[in-house]
Amino acid sequence: MLLLLLVSICSFYICESFLISQIVDLAAALNVTEPGSTGIGGDAFCLFYDAKARTVKGLNGSGRTPAALTMDHIRHQANISGSELPSTSVHAITVPGAAAAWVDTVQQFGSGNVDLATILLPAIDLAENGFPVSHISAHGWNREAKQLAETNPDGGDNAWLIDNSRAPVEGEVMTVPSLAETFKVLGAEGKKGFYEGRIGESIVQAIQSRGGLMTLEDLKSHSSELIQPISIDYHDWTVWEIPPNGQGITALIALGIIEALEESGQVDFAKIEHNSADYIHIVTEALRIAFADTRYYVTDPQVEPVPTEALLNKVYLRERAKLVQLAKRNDEIHRGYPEQAGNTVYFSVVDEQGNACSFINSTYMHFGSHIIADNTGVVLHNRGCNFVLIEDHPNCLGPSKRPYHTIIPSMVTRKVNNGHELEACFGVMGAFMQPQGHVQVVLNMKHYGSNPQHALDLARICVAPPKSSGSGGAYSFTDVEHSVIYVEEGVTQEAIAGLEAKGHICYQLQNHARSMFGRGQIIRSKIDARTGHRVLAAGSDPRGDGQAIGW
Repeated sequence: MLLLLLVSICSFYICESFLISQIVDLAAALNVTEPGSTGIGGDAFCLFYDAKARTVKGLNGSGRTPAALTMDHIRHQANISGSELPSTSVHAITVPGAAAAWVDTVQQFGSGNVDLATILLPAIDLAENGFPVSHISAHGWNREAKQLAETNPDGGDNAWLIDNSRAPVEGEVMTVPSLAETFKVLGAEGKKGFYEGRIGESIVQAIQSRGGLMTLEDLKSHSSELIQPISIDYHDWTVWEIPPNGQGITALIALGIIEALEESGQVDFAKIEHNSADYIHIVTEALRIAFADTRYYVTDPQVEPVPTEALLNKVYLRERAKLVQLAKRNDEIHRGYPEQAGNTVYFSVVDEQGNACSFINSTYMHFGSHIIADNTGVVLHNRGCNFVLIEDHPNCLGPSKRPYHTIIPSMVTRKVNNGHELEACFGVMGAFMQPQGHVQVVLNMKHYGSNPQHALDLARICVAPPKSSGSGGAYSFTDVEHSVIYVEEGVTQEAIAGLEAKGHICYQLQNHARSMFGRGQIIRSKIDARTGHRVLAAGSDPRGDGQAIGW
C-alpha cells in the first residue's frame, strides 16, 4: 500500500471490492505527495462504470463563484481590465469542490463497507509522518516556492514550504501536519466539517483578507452534481466524457470531425503514418475547430444553456469537418452555430468485477492561487481563471457560477446487447491539453494498435497560443485562429517541415518542458473468449512520476 501512495499518478487495478475507497484514498494521498497539482482545495470529477448494470455514471465536483461576485465589481472595485482574470487574482478562487466530491463519490458509488475516516488514514499517515518527495514533484515545487512565500508571508501558515522559504528537494522527507488535521475533520464530520466550522472560516478569512468576496454561506451552499455523461460513437467504441461545464465535449467534437473525414473517404489512417505531417495536421485542425466551438459555448449549464446535443449532432459535425483542408492550415476557423443544425492529477481504478472509476482532481495552475488557508494545509485553486470577462459571453464571470472547466476523466466502452462493456478507463492531465490528449490516445489505440503503455509513450502534440502571446501556453486557449502547434521530442524534423509547409507554426519541446503534453493513465479491460477471465492491461505516462500497479 505504501508503494501506491508514494507514486504521483496511478493506473491501478485491484482484486477486491474496494474500488471507490481506493479512489478517494488516492485523491487524498496525492494531495500530500503532489500538492502543486492537486488537493482538497481544488475541484474533482469522476466517471463510474457499473459492471453489473453496464452503465456509465458521473459526478461533477466543481465549485461556484461567490454569490456577490459580479462583472461590475471586477471592473470597478477590483479594477481588472482585459478579457481574463489574472492567475494571481483572489477573485479567481471558486468554492473548492473536491472535499464534497470525495464524500459524494464514496456515498454514491461505494459499497458502504468502509467509512471515510478509515479511507483517509493512509493519507493522514503520510501527512503526519512524512514522505520522500519525488523528482518531478520537487522540480515543479521549487519553481513555485518564491510565489508561495510571497503570497503567504511570515505570520501565516506556509504548510508547503520548509522554514517558510524553500521547497523540499528530491528525496527529502516532507510532513504537513495541518493537512492531516483537515483530513481528520473531514473523515469525522463529512462535508459539514470542511465547509463550515474552523476550516470553512479559515478559507473565508484567507480570501476576504485579500479582498475576495467569498462567504461562509457560499461554502455551505456548495453541492456536487450527479450527472449523465455525454458520449459519441467512434467506430465500434463509445467514448464518454463529463458534460459542460467540463471541456470533455471538445474531445468528442474532434473525434466526430475526424470520423466524418474518414466516412467521406478523405482520411484513411491505414495509409497515414503515425505522427507524420499529414496525421498531425488532421488532428490539429479537428481540435482547432472543436475548441472554436467549446471555448465559446461551454459554461455552467445551470446558469446559461449549452447546446450540447447540437454540438455533437452528426450532421453538424459533418458540416464542421468541411473546414478541414488537407493541404494547408485553415486560417479562418471560427465558432459554428450548432443550434441551426439538425496541473491536475488523474487516476484510474478497475476491480475484479470490471467496475471502473476514472477520477481527476486539480488545483488548476501549479499550486493554484498559492493562497493557503491558515492552519489547514488547504491550497486554494484558481479555477475562475477560465471565465471570460466579456459581457454577454456564455462563459462570462457571474455570481454563483461554475466556469468552463478543463479537468475531464474519460472512458471507452463497447456496445453489447444489454448495455456497454468496459474497453478502457483513462485520462490525460494538463489544462487545455486534456481533450487533445484524449483524442490522441484514442487514435493510438484504435488505429495504430497501441497497448496502454505504448499509447501513452508515443510523442504528442498540443495546440495552444504562441509563446509570444504571454497567455500562459497550455493554461490559456482563447484564440484558435492564431494558435500554433507544440510538438514533443520524438516528432521528426521531416514531420515538422511538412507541417510548416502546410502553414503551421511549430515549437518542439524537450525535457521538463514536455509537461505541456500532459500525463495520462490507462487501464484496458477485456474478457478472454476461451476462459471467460477478465484481463486488465495498464499504462502510466513516462512524463510523470506515476506507475501502473496491480494489487
